Amino acid sequence: MIPIIGLAAGVLLGLIFDPTVPLSLQPYLPIAVVAALDAVFGGLRARLDGIFDAKVFVISFVSNVVVAALIVFLGDQLGVGAQLSTAVVVVLGIRIFGNAAAIRRHVFRA
Repeated sequence: MIPIIGLAAGVLLGLIFDPTVPLSLQPYLPIAVVAALDAVFGGLRARLDGIFDAKVFVISFVSNVVVAALIVFLGDQLGVGAQLSTAVVVVLGIRIFGNAAAIRRHVFRA
């Protein structure tokens, strides 16, 4: 129940304060969101498999976001930011869909 309350409070605060992302950070936001979603789906899968560990989840969440942002930053510095962004999204997308399939199999026993 606490995560749902936290999510609702976060959405409400976002709607009230209408935060803006600085232009210099805007290319990294979508990558960070996809990396965070990968960690969330991985955590949900671990929870359903009975092997969830909060410490591992937090480390995975933070490290996914930092590594993905660093890869995109490196790509920007090398002049290939769009290509590395696409690569990061593809790799994390594959992981997200793999975790989603495992979650579906666990929930629906199919």
